[in-house]
Amino acid sequence: MSDRKPGGHDTARLAVVVGALGVVFGDIGTSPIYTLQTVFNPGDPHPVPVSTDNVFGVVSLIFWSVMIIVTVTYVLLATRADNDGEGGIMALITLLRRLGGPRTGRAALILAGLGIFGAALFFGDSMITPAISVLSAVEGVKLIEPSFDDWVVPVTAVIIVVLFLVQRRGTATVGRFFGPVMILWFVSIGTLGITGIAKHPAILEALSPTYAIGFLAGHFGIAFFALAAIVLSVTGAEALYADMGHFGRRAIVRGWMFLVLPACVLSYLGQGALILEDNSNIDGPFFLLAPGWARLPLVLLATAATVIASQAVITGAYSVAAQAAELGYLPRLRIAHTSATTMGQIYVPWINWLLLASVLTLVFAFRSSAALAYAFGMAVTGTITIATLLFFYVAHAKWKNVPTWVLIGGATLLLLVDLLFVAANLTKLAHGAWLPLLIALTAFTIMTTWQRGRSIVTAERTRQEGSLSEFIESMHAATPPITRVPGTAVFLNRGKQTAPLALRANVEHNHVRHEHVLILSVETKPVPRMPADERVVVDDLGYSDDGISYIRARFGYMDTPDLLGALRQIAPDAPERPLDLDRASYFLSKIELRPGPEPTMARWRKRLFIATSYITADAAEHFGLPRDRTVIMGSHVEV
Repeated sequence: MSDRKPGGHDTARLAVVVGALGVVFGDIGTSPIYTLQTVFNPGDPHPVPVSTDNVFGVVSLIFWSVMIIVTVTYVLLATRADNDGEGGIMALITLLRRLGGPRTGRAALILAGLGIFGAALFFGDSMITPAISVLSAVEGVKLIEPSFDDWVVPVTAVIIVVLFLVQRRGTATVGRFFGPVMILWFVSIGTLGITGIAKHPAILEALSPTYAIGFLAGHFGIAFFALAAIVLSVTGAEALYADMGHFGRRAIVRGWMFLVLPACVLSYLGQGALILEDNSNIDGPFFLLAPGWARLPLVLLATAATVIASQAVITGAYSVAAQAAELGYLPRLRIAHTSATTMGQIYVPWINWLLLASVLTLVFAFRSSAALAYAFGMAVTGTITIATLLFFYVAHAKWKNVPTWVLIGGATLLLLVDLLFVAANLTKLAHGAWLPLLIALTAFTIMTTWQRGRSIVTAERTRQEGSLSEFIESMHAATPPITRVPGTAVFLNRGKQTAPLALRANVEHNHVRHEHVLILSVETKPVPRMPADERVVVDDLGYSDDGISYIRARFGYMDTPDLLGALRQIAPDAPERPLDLDRASYFLSKIELRPGPEPTMARWRKRLFIATSYITADAAEHFGLPRDRTVIMGSHVEV
């Protein structure tokens, strides 16, 4: 028995690593398809001449960019700053809020705002990644059959439509196949890279940082503009961090260090060697590494890999949107969990169809991966820079045993690298880099407007609802006494301080109340998941015999808010409250928003806030309430 346990643990760990390979590394693992081709693209507004020195310099810069940004910033550092196991820019924002507490200063608030902008940039990334990834893979067919050129865009569009149509089925069924496909992918691109290196072994010298430094120092005018394309080699770095909660830090570190990093580096070196052998190979160095008979299978494998890469980013967009909604930056969205075992596998219909429309628009507007590359870099560099900034702020607050000068030195070095990439991509503003900035600015405006409008509505609702304790006292002092009717009523409310509008309307207009009244509020904590034994808190509001109780149900931002399940937790422990949850009535207060005369926001923001409210998911469906026993009572609020 004991002899088999270690093997069982090893098998389980291997399974986790394989799973991580299938989900986490798809985006960064497909970067070799288009990075070098884009750097030496003769159609670039700032072309990089093909020469021996430039090839060595570019390959060296790619290698050290991957080492500094992906390996150091994300794999070795950022993954150590987790929010109860979860990573990503939204996790950093919640860490920032938790660590700041009541003494949150101006700097923390500014950084939180930057974090929201970083999350907004990620939405742009989620739109561009499927378009550029699938386009670049399908374009490989042109190297085999040039006449296929006219079919690249239509075939790409069909693949993307199918990809988004199957999202509602979730990745639980096909997820197990993603890992083996990506293992085959990484082994293949590493092997092809070795064949290229064998033809020109001198390319291995590019691993020395002297070539990268020499290229930047000696040919800065060329190297600086090349950085705008070199950044494509680190696309997907944020996914390593964002998906940490699904697989754990250890699986991500092992997968990166032992397979993904070596395979990608070998591919870049092999492509560099191929270009040195024949400058005309810049048209498609990735696919040209393969012998003629293997190119079509490689195109098919690349297409599968890019679909997996797109799947990872699409799922990431669902997660960011869901977390943003839970933290109050987006309306409550309808979310479907597509896996019984993996909490993070969710489907958000509204986000899915928005992404589909956006991706198709990009494919038909840009029509090639090279044209989209200018837009892609801006989204990547912006997100990475903001994540680095947030990480070091959190590290300073959390890692008290690390000297401040070490953190400042590390932050300065890494941010200088990040900002150099940002500056290079800003030179592409007129050529497509404006697109992710526009998408991010739009998403940022929507999220901050929703957060501001929500606070205004909350303040007005608080005024209308009045004090809960005073309302309870008034019911006890009512003459004649309020009539009690049999049954259990559950009133959803925002907290313990105010009376539910539906309960107040029932008492004031109908002069009745149910025998058992539960005032239920849902609280989203800045942690991914709330333990079951800490989920429900019961308060009798000062009267243990009046049948009125306040229930606080606490969920993490990645939990499903199952209110019936939470209520069933208290029923067996409350013999003095014989709750009949199977026949209970549930009361919701529906708010109708109207633009008011008060200067709370600019008029256009008021209209944007009201328009955004229309995508709010139905509360009864969101909280899993039975339709036939849910009563909705309305009121209106001016913003």
